[in-house]
Amino acid sequence: MKFSISREALLRPLALVAGVVERRQTLPVLSNVLIQVDADQVALTGTDLEVELIGRTVASQVEAPGSVTVPARKLMDICKSLPDQAELHFSLEEGRAVLRSGRSRFTLSTLPVAEFPNIEDAQGDVELSLPRGTLKHLIDATGFAMAQQDVRYYLNGMLLELRSNLVRAVATDGHRLAVCSRPTEVTVDSPRKLIVPRKGVLELVRLLDDGDEPVTLTLGSTHVRAHTGDFTFTSKLVDGKFPDYERVVPRGGDKVFIADRAELRQVLSRTSILSNEKYRGVRLHLAEGNLQVMANNPEQEEAEENVAVEYGGEGLEIGFNVGYLIDVLNVVSEDRIQMTLSDSSSSALMEEPGGGDALYVVMPMRL
Repeated sequence: MKFSISREALLRPLALVAGVVERRQTLPVLSNVLIQVDADQVALTGTDLEVELIGRTVASQVEAPGSVTVPARKLMDICKSLPDQAELHFSLEEGRAVLRSGRSRFTLSTLPVAEFPNIEDAQGDVELSLPRGTLKHLIDATGFAMAQQDVRYYLNGMLLELRSNLVRAVATDGHRLAVCSRPTEVTVDSPRKLIVPRKGVLELVRLLDDGDEPVTLTLGSTHVRAHTGDFTFTSKLVDGKFPDYERVVPRGGDKVFIADRAELRQVLSRTSILSNEKYRGVRLHLAEGNLQVMANNPEQEEAEENVAVEYGGEGLEIGFNVGYLIDVLNVVSEDRIQMTLSDSSSSALMEEPGGGDALYVVMPMRL
C-alpha cells in the first residue's frame, strides 16, 4: 500500500471516524482505524462493535492499493499537529505504517486487517430518505432527555418512529420526556419503531447539518444504516420495548401560562446557583401575571426571582429539578414558551405557544 493525500482531505473523515473508536477496548484492534485504498478512493472505518462509521475521501495519488489498521487517536493527533495544506505520504514498510510529510516521519504499529470486525451486512427490509436538516432537528430537539446509564437499557437511546409522511423522535430518562415530530415525504407499509442507542445517536448527529441534502436510512431487524454524502453509519438497535410515551403526556391541565423564553431561562439559571447541589430543586409560585421562582439549600441560603407571565387563573405552587426546565428552554427555538400545569403533583407540559412540532413533559419534585 502506498498513497499520498492532503492533510485536509484526511482530517475531516478521520476526526468523525475516530470519534466512534473507544479509548479503552477489550479487543486491541478496536482502537485502530481501518484504512482501505482502492483506485483513488480512501475509506476509513472505525467501530466499537455497536456503532460503525465509514468515511470516504479522495487521495491525491495512489501508487499501490491495499489496506492497513493503525491506531486511530495517534494518527488523528499527528494529522492535527501537521501544518495546514501539508501533503501526507503513506506507505507500508516491514509491517509498519510509515507516514511522511515534509521533514517529518512517523512510524506507526499495525494490526492484521483480518482481525478488524465487520458489523454483519444484515439485509435492510425498508429504505427511505429524509432531508438531513429534518433528522438533525429531531435529534437536537429531543436528545438531551436520553438516559445515560439506566438499568432500563431501552431508555439509554432514542426511539425513532416512522410512519407514512411522518417521522418522530422520542427520548426519556423516566423524569422527563421529549417528543418531536416532523411531516416528511416518506412511505412505509406499516409504522416502524426503532431504538437507536445513545452513542449511535450522538455519532449520527455529527454527520448531519441543516441542509436539504438527503440521508438514506436502511432499516433492518437489528441494525439501522444511514448513508449521507461520503459517510456510511451503522448502529445496532436496542432490543427492547420503549414505554408508551403517549400515556405520559398530561392532558387537561387548566393552568396555562406563557413566558419569555430567554428571560425565564436566565431567572432559572440564577436561582439554581443557590439550589441544593444534589437535588437541584426550585419552587415555582404561579400567580396572576407573575411567576415567582425560589430556591434554598442546606446552608440556609436563599434565592428569589420574579418574572412576568401571561396568566390570569388560580395560584399554584410546584417544585421541579431546575436542570430539567433549563434543558427544555435551551432547545426551544421560539422566543416564548408555554407551560401547562394542573396541580402540584402532576407533570408539566412545555411547548411553543400554540403547539409547534415538539412537546416536553417534566415530572414535579416534592420540596
